[in-house]
Amino acid sequence: MKKLQGAHLRKPITPDLLMTPSDQGDVDLDVDFAADRGNWTGKLDFLLSCIGYCVGLGNVWRFPYRAYTNGGGAFLVPYFLMLAICGIPLFFLELSLGQFSSLGPLAVWKISPLFKGAGAAMLLIVGLVAIYYNMIIAYVLFYLFASLTSDLPWEHCGNWWNTELCLEHRGPKDGNGALPLNLTCTVSPSEEYWSRYVLHIQGSQGIGSPGEIRWNLCLCLLLAWVIVFLCILKGVKSSGKVVYFTATFPYLILFMLLVRGVTLPGAWKGIQFYLTPQFHHLLSSKVWIEAALQIFYSLGVGFGGLLTFASYNTFHQNIYRDTFIVTLGNAITSILAGFAIFSVLGYMSQELGVPVDQVAKAGPGLAFVVYPQAMTMLPLSPFWSFLFFFMLLTLGLDSQFAFLETIVTAVTDEFPYYLRPKKVVFSGFICVAMYLMGLILTTDGGMYWLVLLDDYSASFGLMVVVITTCLAVTRVYGIQRFCRDIHMMLGFKPGLYFRACWLFLSPATLLALLVYSIVKYQPSEYGSYRFPPWAELLGILMGLLSCLMIPAGMLVAVLREEGSFWERLQQASRPAMDWGPSLEENRTGMYVATLAGSQSPKPLMVHMRKYGGITSFENTAIEVDREIAEEEESMM
Repeated sequence: MKKLQGAHLRKPITPDLLMTPSDQGDVDLDVDFAADRGNWTGKLDFLLSCIGYCVGLGNVWRFPYRAYTNGGGAFLVPYFLMLAICGIPLFFLELSLGQFSSLGPLAVWKISPLFKGAGAAMLLIVGLVAIYYNMIIAYVLFYLFASLTSDLPWEHCGNWWNTELCLEHRGPKDGNGALPLNLTCTVSPSEEYWSRYVLHIQGSQGIGSPGEIRWNLCLCLLLAWVIVFLCILKGVKSSGKVVYFTATFPYLILFMLLVRGVTLPGAWKGIQFYLTPQFHHLLSSKVWIEAALQIFYSLGVGFGGLLTFASYNTFHQNIYRDTFIVTLGNAITSILAGFAIFSVLGYMSQELGVPVDQVAKAGPGLAFVVYPQAMTMLPLSPFWSFLFFFMLLTLGLDSQFAFLETIVTAVTDEFPYYLRPKKVVFSGFICVAMYLMGLILTTDGGMYWLVLLDDYSASFGLMVVVITTCLAVTRVYGIQRFCRDIHMMLGFKPGLYFRACWLFLSPATLLALLVYSIVKYQPSEYGSYRFPPWAELLGILMGLLSCLMIPAGMLVAVLREEGSFWERLQQASRPAMDWGPSLEENRTGMYVATLAGSQSPKPLMVHMRKYGGITSFENTAIEVDREIAEEEESMM
């Protein structure tokens, strides 16, 4: 008799008369489209997609430079410490949110509708980043095609784009092995090729007068967007297969460049310069901040890509193991990339007869000026140049797949009945719209706009989003409830290490990063060009807009509720009625029979609340909240 009674309570039958017509319609649609969202075709698809997403252009042109300017080998101490405090815990938190709910960055805030603005802020940030990131891929394509020649076009002076300052930094040397010329007042052919031919920056007077569109760059950008669209055409089912190549092939090229680099004369100079420990740097707060920033941005936390990828997992995928594989693999890849880069820069230093620090640069200057120049000094230079830029292409595409998949998944999850059946068309629309918005980056002054987007689109706004996410999950939703969800999903609860990081260490570190970035604010610049005040203001507003979406989302969530302000705030903070695993068979404990379409009591609760009634089901929900709160107090 008890078994029959228990079965009856688990699956109560809701009378149709007590459900509104809109409730009945929503139930049918949820059932129809629940299975259409899709999943990875294999576990390795997810793992390789995460590796490809995290291992990107920054591993090649940002980490090595930050390492040698912040203590060399000593930089690895704060780097791995910040990886343990911020990188691994936040990575695991984002994966857990996505896999548990099978929802994108917007819909996942059913966990606490009050903070849905954080999801909207994620979309704004990732949208701005995707626009200029694909422009960098367009530059890579430009150089890739330019490498398909017998002589690299940036190897010699004498071209129409060169000036009288152009000097081929190679030639007869004196007895000490150094060039007998003063290189400080000259410009290398690779630098003029980049600035005067590729960018044609001399055609612009500044960010306010970008000049004409560079049609070769415009076509390269179009090709980049076509490649991205074709690879995400069928969502994770297509991009999950492409990453088998784009996530693994860069390692083969990196290994080839590493072997070639360390066998060059003078390579030891670069490697020594790269890794010589300077432990006195550890006394500077700047080094620790730089290490935290490198971890924060290289893992892609807060952009929504990790959450999106995890949402396509099966419910019991071992993301705990995957977290350590991806985060540690990303760190090791960065270190190996440093060896490959600085071994070649050491050779270049010996050939030019100048110190390593005069040839080492960070950012696009390394990829499009210094390293291409180094390639001209090698035998079979077009071959090595092609390999290098092909590696950058595959590294960049993986990250761009994640950015686009994040946007498409978030919006289709929010409007599944209209957009999910037309996901291909919607993906094409997003690509076309972003291509049109990115056309300003293909103008003569497009680099100024790219620098502005790079400096402000994902700066302090991204930190605010991650801090908000961390506090909303651990403080509002509740750390014990979140750990209980992970236990339901993985079979074990996160240990003290993860709980301490989520509750205190990670938010405190991110807050310190945020304060540091504000206190040490420096206006944007590109070379000797200083941005005008209106451009700086535009950049700051760009960052503030993502921050303002969070309070705006709170206001909307509160206005949708009923009662006094405090009652509305409490109701908006609670998880939505249908929060939990997406499939009925994965719902256990307090999530049993709460999924839309499962004859759950939730539609009845919604109906009764609308008309001022109260049911035993509401009392049950209140009791569950009370029990969780008491458990949290006892365990804290």
